[in-house]
Amino acid sequence: MKINAVFSRSPAFALAKKEWYSLCISPAFYGIVIFFLVFTSVWLFNFQNFFLREMATLRPYFAGFPLAFTLVIPGITMKSWAEERKLGSIELLLTMPFSEWDLVLGKFLCFLYALFCMLALTVPLPLSLLPLGLFDGGVIVCEYVGAFLLGAAAGAVGLFLSSLSKNQAAAFLGSAAVLIVVMLASQIPFSQSVPAPLVEVINFVSLSFHFESFSRGMLDSRDLLFFILTAVLFLFLNTRVLLFRKWS
Repeated sequence: MKINAVFSRSPAFALAKKEWYSLCISPAFYGIVIFFLVFTSVWLFNFQNFFLREMATLRPYFAGFPLAFTLVIPGITMKSWAEERKLGSIELLLTMPFSEWDLVLGKFLCFLYALFCMLALTVPLPLSLLPLGLFDGGVIVCEYVGAFLLGAAAGAVGLFLSSLSKNQAAAFLGSAAVLIVVMLASQIPFSQSVPAPLVEVINFVSLSFHFESFSRGMLDSRDLLFFILTAVLFLFLNTRVLLFRKWS
């Protein structure tokens, strides 16, 4: 009860509940979730030919998550700040007794809950495949943890870019373009002759590269820290954008 009372008095949590209600009444959100579920299923069974592999692993399934996130996450985050700016309600938020961190964390908490629900809806697919082979449950859990961290970092990027955009279309296109680059950057060395030092830089900024250890069932502290620091960095940049708008 005390924990609930603390959360209920938290400005960030109150804003997160308001954002979640707004998301739940948006038909576009349900369309995004359905697209994600269909895309990842088609990716596994059609593009990865799961039944022809004869291997008890869901790594091909989770390999499609970074690509799916490049479209799904911008679809969720594009409305967060761009719509507030278009409607003029961002000025009202900035005059309320909330800090910039309260506002940003409220949006981010709502996104994290939406991401969690979206990933939870994929669980029935792995469960339906478990009787077909000896799957490693620990690896699957690790893959879900990696997918959540990957989505959280990408969501922070999307929220930041939404705060810079004047409308939802610009926010979506900008976020999708940036996420495609940072998600798929690790594929460049395989298709081009790239110097080794540049390969290291490309891999370092690639979100999908840091996701690979999770997809192999390894909880690498370096990749875990990378996702957390990436999310914190872009949330901080988001607060700076709000602070600039507040005093401009």
